[in-house]
Amino acid sequence: MTDVGTGRRARGGGGAARRAERTAVRIETARFIERNIPNFEILDTEALETIEWNADTVLEEIGVRFPEQPEALARWKDAGADVSGDLVRIPRGLARELCKTAPATITQHARNPEKTVEIGGRSLVLAPVYGPPFVRDAEGGRRYATLADFQNFVKLGQMSKWLHHSGGTVCEPTDVPVNKRHLDMLLAHMTLSDKPYMGSVTEPSRAVDSVEMSKILFGADFVEANTVITSLININSPLTFDGLMMGAMEVYARANQASIISPFIVGGAMAPCTVAGTLTQVLAEVLAGVAYSQLVRKGAPVIFGAFVTSIDMNSGAPTFGTPEAGLITYGAGQLARRMNLPYRSAGSFCGSKLPDAQAAYETANSLNMGLLAGVNFMLHACGWLEGGLVSSFEKFVLDADQLGILHSLAKGIDMSENGQAMAALREVGPGGHYLGCQHTQDNFKSAFWRTDVLDYKPFETWSEEGARDTAQLATARVRKLLGDYQAPALDPGIAEALNAYVAQKKASMPDAFI
Repeated sequence: MTDVGTGRRARGGGGAARRAERTAVRIETARFIERNIPNFEILDTEALETIEWNADTVLEEIGVRFPEQPEALARWKDAGADVSGDLVRIPRGLARELCKTAPATITQHARNPEKTVEIGGRSLVLAPVYGPPFVRDAEGGRRYATLADFQNFVKLGQMSKWLHHSGGTVCEPTDVPVNKRHLDMLLAHMTLSDKPYMGSVTEPSRAVDSVEMSKILFGADFVEANTVITSLININSPLTFDGLMMGAMEVYARANQASIISPFIVGGAMAPCTVAGTLTQVLAEVLAGVAYSQLVRKGAPVIFGAFVTSIDMNSGAPTFGTPEAGLITYGAGQLARRMNLPYRSAGSFCGSKLPDAQAAYETANSLNMGLLAGVNFMLHACGWLEGGLVSSFEKFVLDADQLGILHSLAKGIDMSENGQAMAALREVGPGGHYLGCQHTQDNFKSAFWRTDVLDYKPFETWSEEGARDTAQLATARVRKLLGDYQAPALDPGIAEALNAYVAQKKASMPDAFI
């Protein structure tokens, strides 16, 4: 009787310990993904060479525009391009030759060294949604984003295990003047998170602020020797390079900070309506953009970007999760690898207005496509809604949870002795079960990916707990993560210096809302 009672007390104590372990606040960040699975390659060598030839033809015969950028035009002319007005025609092979000095892999340092990421090779770095002017949550519905919303998204990113990067403009805080909001966004990334972050690109002086604030955070010497910023430089497709964006890229290139050179493609509107035609334009634009970065500074870190969607020919609205976008994403990955450049594409793309079934289908297609396409930096990996117009709190946590599946798939199949599980097969034999065998006991905690949001409880338990749907479960998850949030430690002197820089810069100029 004593032994039985002791056993019961021991089991009870173990249960209490497990409950305490489950309810304790733990802030975990998974290491960036390193794929052990092959990339899906959809184009054969002949097709790749045809697209590359056609892209060089576009650059040589049609050309690209650099409007109102005399210094850029002078650089191109000195490099051997044919410059007529703001039109630059690049001789066949010149852009590709210039691109060769760009690094194949980029190390972006985080202020917490454990969260530093590698972008390129077999890696996949996941970053949140970027750019929406609106936000949506269960309580406030769809509304213009505020700085408080932005700060809450940064906190959610810091608390999300499977997200490696804090991102950039996770939403556009419209309650702060346009010419000053980048300062508040950078301050939030630098103080509320210790993951890597993105810099401002909306005006060259804002890129300068990004570099200067990074020098306060990391130290000037460290920033001069290392990459601590990634930025998104969009090309005005078709074949036009905006002066503000390129001016920001020049700031980052000179400072040895990374830029994603990314065409903004809506197939049928901003690129041809065929996959091969779009890939030709994407490659031509990336070649010109990356080559120009190397004219600014040889060895400047850059990423081959491809943001791709198609268009609904009935409504004119962009569509997501479609097969055509998938084919372009796969093909662009092959082209990026042939240039030996890191690759940015894919995300939690959807056109849905709500975090519903449409959002889930389109997002799942887009996320899995990105994993298989060999993407190295996935912007918009969580939170994207309504074609990129909305950052959704509920969808942010749903997507961030699903990113764990990408981590598991990327591991491939474990063929170690433990993975082969022959000991378990021998122990259980015909007609047995594996729940109590030693192999299961040794592996059950890590054997299967587990969701932190979705519901797998029996119907009766689910019903007793309020019969909550997925959106309601996500709302509860948002509240829990924000309630559990803990700011990462930051040297008080650095925090004071950052706040002083922001205050001084804001005081130096009047508010502007355009």
